[in-house]
Amino acid sequence: MGPDRNPYLIPASIIVAGALVAFAVFYVKAGPGTSSPSDSSFENSLSPAAKNIRPVSDKDHILGNPDAPIKIVEFSDLECPFCKSFHPTMKRIVEEYGKDGRVAWVYRHFPLDSIHPKARKEAEAAECAAELGGNQAFWAYVDKIFEVTPSNNRLEPSELPKIAEEVGLERGKFEVCLDSGKYAERVAKDLEDAINSGGDGTPYSVVITKDGDFFPFSGALPYQQVKAIVEQALNATL
Repeated sequence: MGPDRNPYLIPASIIVAGALVAFAVFYVKAGPGTSSPSDSSFENSLSPAAKNIRPVSDKDHILGNPDAPIKIVEFSDLECPFCKSFHPTMKRIVEEYGKDGRVAWVYRHFPLDSIHPKARKEAEAAECAAELGGNQAFWAYVDKIFEVTPSNNRLEPSELPKIAEEVGLERGKFEVCLDSGKYAERVAKDLEDAINSGGDGTPYSVVITKDGDFFPFSGALPYQQVKAIVEQALNATL
């Protein structure tokens, strides 16, 4: 197993898509017809499910231009060490391709309860940050969790209100929101979307073009590989 291979998989009993092959890149055109990989050497197990992804909307957490022709939907677990290592890669992609409005990053939750039972409440905490401080607070909260968590379910729940304070939120209101569990359903819907669109481990990402092309990939790919996928997606829109 290579150093970047991600072993954090959800139980097979709830998988609705075929097995994933880590670090392979796939392509599928939405709508009728037979999907085919952009490179015949790539496996095609992700492609059929990727088109089932929930459309991006103004209810999503988006970093960058909401009208960008390329959107990268990342399904992430806040206690996953691979997600933690992949987070700076995505930030770099947005810094490079988002400055001129070509690429936007969409964050959705994919807590793997069987190995990271704390991750679901952390996802709810990020939603409370968004409620109290808007999109900017959401991204700041996610950034801070990935900065401080040891990963693998080792972040103490008592740290969540402290992180809220560190990103400028009022602790009391944050705690009321988190204790209410009001965002449990939203997190659950994101998780369902991840599975329906082909995810069985984290991070799982789907690059979507304005023309309805999908480029899904699994794992914490290094920057150059993600960059190549983005370039391929941009070329598909020409």
